[in-house]
Amino acid sequence: MTDTIIFLDRDTTDRGDLDFSRLDSLGNLLSYGVTGPGETASRIENAEIILTNKVVIGAEEMDAARNLKLIQVVATGINNIDVDAARDRSLAVCNVSGYSTESVAQHVFASLLNLETNVHRFAAEPKKWAESPIFTRLDYPISELAGKTIGIVGYGSIGQAVARIAKAFGMEVVAFSRTGQTTWGEVPRLAADEFFEKADVVTLHCPLTPDTKNFINQETLSKMKDSAILINTGRGDLVHEEDLVAALKNGTIRGAAVDVLTPEPPTPDHPFLKAELENLFITPHTAWSSREARQRLLDGIVANIEAFRKGQKRNRVD
Repeated sequence: MTDTIIFLDRDTTDRGDLDFSRLDSLGNLLSYGVTGPGETASRIENAEIILTNKVVIGAEEMDAARNLKLIQVVATGINNIDVDAARDRSLAVCNVSGYSTESVAQHVFASLLNLETNVHRFAAEPKKWAESPIFTRLDYPISELAGKTIGIVGYGSIGQAVARIAKAFGMEVVAFSRTGQTTWGEVPRLAADEFFEKADVVTLHCPLTPDTKNFINQETLSKMKDSAILINTGRGDLVHEEDLVAALKNGTIRGAAVDVLTPEPPTPDHPFLKAELENLFITPHTAWSSREARQRLLDGIVANIEAFRKGQKRNRVD
């Protein structure tokens, strides 16, 4: 079967280091690095299969692609697809999940270790070592993870991977209780007040829902230790960004690492960028993007397309 497969924003996934041979074998693959809003309709008019990471596919775009059969999201989130419109037109919509678990968990600790050891600041100043009056430099504080408590909000696959690594560092692991009740087990699930009071590190891995939007705010930050660190590799809107800036400035908590902002990319006047805080570690939504994770994502897309052609439902969200 020879389908026309249009990848609308390949640059969001590929930096020239992935194996596309299996995807290439599935049809006539045409890739665009990025696609602007006004370019989508003309680019997909002959597509049977659309691949999109962030390009919006709504009813208008679907109607422009007269041969369209499958919309494949090159990610887990599907907020850029009008799923109701796809369902009305009997179009299949697939996503891919679970591909970035190890990459995100690794990034959590890369960020945490930078904040705990200040290795990024030392490494950026090699010439200052030559100016030191002693054999080392003690300019920035260094702390150990062993003996500290990490509090995980969202104890799914990524949260559990984080817990596994934390235990290897000698950390105690607790999870946030969604029920509001404390329960004891191998990983205690603590009610909100107890959770925030106990955790030396709070790391966010829960989905963004109306209930979790601005989950971290002035009230929850005030319950945390003044020595605590917050890590967000989930969604930008889990954190009230102005409240976090204020908490970092006034010492309510010690530090934070964020890999996700609202919006993305951020505007030049974004609160985090304007603040220029030494205790705020910012990365540009890279936690998910190890080469291995991106290859797993691509392989998952191939498996979805192959299943679709066999009449099987794999990762269908329509």
